[in-house]
Amino acid sequence: MIERRLFVHAVFVTLAPIIVAWFGLSVGAAVLLTLLLLLWRWVVVISGFVVPEKTPDLVLAAISASHFVEKVRWSMDRLGVDYVEKVSGGTLGAFFLGRTVPQLKIRTGSVRSSIGNSAEILRYLWGRYAVEYPDAATFLEPSKERVELEARLDQYGVSLQVWAYYHLLDDREATLHLWGANNPATPLWQRYVLQLLFPVQRFLIRKSFRITQANYERSVARIDAMLGEANNLLEDGRQSLLGGNSVNYTDVAFAAMTGLWLMPPGYGGGKADGVRIERDKVPSGMQKDTDTWRANYARVTEFVERLYRDERIAPSAGQSKREDNA
Repeated sequence: MIERRLFVHAVFVTLAPIIVAWFGLSVGAAVLLTLLLLLWRWVVVISGFVVPEKTPDLVLAAISASHFVEKVRWSMDRLGVDYVEKVSGGTLGAFFLGRTVPQLKIRTGSVRSSIGNSAEILRYLWGRYAVEYPDAATFLEPSKERVELEARLDQYGVSLQVWAYYHLLDDREATLHLWGANNPATPLWQRYVLQLLFPVQRFLIRKSFRITQANYERSVARIDAMLGEANNLLEDGRQSLLGGNSVNYTDVAFAAMTGLWLMPPGYGGGKADGVRIERDKVPSGMQKDTDTWRANYARVTEFVERLYRDERIAPSAGQSKREDNA
């Protein structure tokens, strides 16, 4: 695979200065080594055309427990497209490789592209499959109203990240479990690295997500506002947040986000079972918040649980796969 070829090349580029120093190579030899490395890099690029890697048309880079991943994963399962899910452990990709999830990698012939951010991925899926699968893709059709609601739901998702990390980061085992340290789908080497680098990742998350008491309280207020709005919308018995009886991608997004704290049966469509934390195992403060939301927003709870029960379409046999990373 070209990614592995590039990785091996990058390792040698990193080692090149050490090799020069270790063996005391002359300036000429160092220049020759640099030229050879450049030639190697060119050969790797050419090999992608001459001997193209056999990769799936669609690969979803994921973290099993991510609610943003679940938003995309559920939409792809509902659409019925074939894809492979490639799982990474926790925040390793974001903090050490600069790769956030979800990320959809697309192969068209010898051309490979990638799209990040859940909203942009859904726009691609709509544009790509609306003609090919017009009936199945209807729920992905964007409108001004849907796009505006989706943007607010994504902010709700960010607030939930702050809320979750506020409660979990002091519980090493629970956090590592959520990151996939016990998940067979997570590459084996990453499971060990998660354990080793946990203090570093915890520090980086506290700083990047601003995990403080004040930000936690602001995030809970924003979560309450979104849940209250949804609860009021559902008062008239509608089957979709924006009205009508047909589920669209904003309903999927809301259920995926809310599923992070509600953890209904079926969350992840079978792909998050390895990172699931049962309600009686979460920190007491987290359990108190979720109990409050369940009590105060009963219509939301019923709505999301119904969507997971009736609408969370799991992939058919052979449709969606896990990539063996171990």
